[in-house]
Amino acid sequence: MFPERLRALRRGQHITLEQLADALNQQNTVGDDHTNTASQIGNWERGVRTPSFIEVRKLAEYFDVTMDYLAGKTERDAYDLGRLFLSGKQLSFNRDVLSGQDRYEIYQLIDGYLHGKEHRGTDTQPNQQEELDLHLDDH
Repeated sequence: MFPERLRALRRGQHITLEQLADALNQQNTVGDDHTNTASQIGNWERGVRTPSFIEVRKLAEYFDVTMDYLAGKTERDAYDLGRLFLSGKQLSFNRDVLSGQDRYEIYQLIDGYLHGKEHRGTDTQPNQQEELDLHLDDH
């Protein structure tokens, strides 16, 4: 699964093997004392060689995916919002960058909402939900 996912990520971003090698070499990783090459990455994509833990971590950081996703353990679309809000990644909402305080407060709101669900009454039928209009006006 790893070779297929790596190849799909690289090709999906229209990156050559050489460009990916250069990008990985620019990452400062403790314990990594060698450089990556295009042929090395090509061997990973073909399943001829297996990258080290450090290399997989660099790839995951570069492509902004988890190591589990690269290894085939999880799907890319699964995100834990709690971990995402508490991570060091820059987050934005409607193109507005969220400050650390914003992130913390939104995390608290979601956490409070989920923990409060059990204490709220159920006024609606089980399968009826109010629709939220997410269409953005271009004014």
